[in-house]
This record gives sequence, structure tokens and C-alpha cells, in this order.
Amino acid sequence: MLYKNYLVVLPGIILAFVLYTLSQGFNNIIGIELLGHTKSPISTAMIAILLGIFFGNFFKIRESFQKGLDFSRDYILKLGIICLGIQLKPFEFLDFGKIAIPLIVICILSVLIVIKITIKKFKISTRMSYLISIGSTVCGTTAIMATAPVIKASKSEVSYAIANITLFGILSMLLYPYFANFYFEGNSLFAGLFLGTSIHETSQVAAAGLIYDQQFNSPETLNIATVTKLIRNTFLIIMIPLFAFLYNRGQINEKNYSIKNIFPYFVLGFIGMIIFRNIGDQVFIIDSNWINMINFIAVSSKIFLTMAMGAIGLSTNLKDIKGMGYRPFIVGFIAMLTVGIISISTIEIYLKFFI
Repeated sequence: MLYKNYLVVLPGIILAFVLYTLSQGFNNIIGIELLGHTKSPISTAMIAILLGIFFGNFFKIRESFQKGLDFSRDYILKLGIICLGIQLKPFEFLDFGKIAIPLIVICILSVLIVIKITIKKFKISTRMSYLISIGSTVCGTTAIMATAPVIKASKSEVSYAIANITLFGILSMLLYPYFANFYFEGNSLFAGLFLGTSIHETSQVAAAGLIYDQQFNSPETLNIATVTKLIRNTFLIIMIPLFAFLYNRGQINEKNYSIKNIFPYFVLGFIGMIIFRNIGDQVFIIDSNWINMINFIAVSSKIFLTMAMGAIGLSTNLKDIKGMGYRPFIVGFIAMLTVGIISISTIEIYLKFFI
């Protein structure tokens, strides 16, 4: 029976891989053949998600592909992030991790305060404000889905919030890599911190980091953005119980959340890959096979991430986004701007006083 479960997801995985192949082909044709560059200045990940959005909204995707696309969007994405760890060393992880944590805390607190103020003005429900808050500050759709049961959010509120976060996440994913390179003048550390703290979804951060890497030849930015986002994801452990308490104050029996269920375990795989890389570096100091394996895993990571981007594009319903009311839309836009501005401001303060 187990092999049948694998067969069910296979069509969607193949479709995601086809999108990756198409994206790579378009990338080479436009960037190398037409523009004449030796390496295309266009991001494969960006092409993949845009192609996915186009095909997903203008053509009907068969139901038989859906489970595989869900698998790609979830598990292949996580596999790609785990494989990214092969490019990092522990001391690098600790160096920008200690900078990222205060930055993340400041961004979360600032967005919560701003949303608290704006919901009174725009008169949206408390549940909707909580969903937009946690989606904007922690990890997008995953955070919304994990928070919804503990605050008794309706299906329509959850769909609304996810559409909101998806829209602004995609917008920031496509624009922020170019803005970060311009604003931080190519500094990979600060560009990575900005991308990792200001974009909503793990997949969108990975895509933005990949776009930055492919556009500006900076794998360090991709690594830093990913690590920052993974650290940010662990704040789910704090935020969901906090929101459960705030929403259910005065009600004794609300314990519909579980740390075991919400903890992002793939983070452990990412850290394990970092440790594996560094043990290998000590054992196989200048071994060509070891170097080839590192390169193979690094390339595989980018393929997996691009496949996940294509799957996300195919699953993005523009009608859901179009159907949002303007009030939550404005709150989502304010949340996106707030987290971006606070991220930049905090990095500027760090630059001024600590470097």
C-alpha cells in the first residue's frame, strides 16, 4: 500500500520538475541567447513562480496533480532548505544568528503594535488581525494555519488571511532582492538579514535569496536569509501560546495547540547538514570527491527550491486574492511596510553603533 501513496504524489512532483526545466530553459534563452550574457541575469526561481501563477490560473490543473504539488510545496521545499546547510559553517551560523535574533524580536513587536493600532481604525475582527499579525511576523501560511484553531478562526477568515499574506509575500519576494542590493550596496550580510526578516513565507524568503544569488552572484545572501528565516520560524513556539492566551483570556479549557505539532523540525535537518559539512571538511580536507558531493548537494538544493516555487505558483489562486475586501488588504500592506521599514532601521542602528 505504501508504494501507492508514492504513486499518488508522483504526477505533481513531475509537473513541478517540468516547471523547473521550463524555467531554466526560458532563463537560458532570454539571459544568454537574447541578452548575450555568459550567465543569465534573470532568476530561474522568479520565472518558475510566475510560470506557475500563469498556468495555475489560466489552465485547469487536474486533481491528480494536486497531492504531488502539495508535497513539492511542503516537503521538497523543506528538503531544499535542509540541503542549503551544506554551504554553511557553524561559526558563520552563530555569527549572523546572534544579530538576527534581536532584529526578529524588534520586527515582531513593532508589527504587533502597528496592527493593534490599525485594526481599531479599519474595524476588522480580532481573529483576522491575529492571523495577519502572525502571518506577517513569523512564517506566513504555516503560522496562520497553526494559529487558526486556538483562536477559533473560520475557514473564510483563514482563506482571507492566507490570500493576504500570499499577495504581499509574492510582491516583496519579487521586489526586495533588487531593493536590498541597491540599498545595502551589495553587502551580503545585511541583504540576507533584511530578506530573512521582512518576507513572510519560508518559501518566499528562499526564493528571494535565490533570486538575489542568481542576479548578484551571492550565495552568502541566500544562506543568511534562510538561516534568519529559520530562526524566525521557531518563534511560533512562543507566539501561538501567547495568541491563544490573549484571545481566550478568562476561558480555562483552551489548549488546542501543541509545541510538538508546531515546531519546524526541518530546522534540525538544516543544522545537521551544517554539522555534516564541517565534519567532512575536517576529515576530507582536499578530497575532490568530497568537494564534488558538496557541489552536487548545493545544486540539488536550488533545483528543489525552484520546483517548490513552481508548485507554489500553480497553487496561487488570483481569484482568492481579488476577492479580498480592502480593509484587511490595507492592514496586510501596512504590516508588510512596517516589517520592512523596521528591519532596515534596526540594521542601520546596528551599522552605526556596533560596527
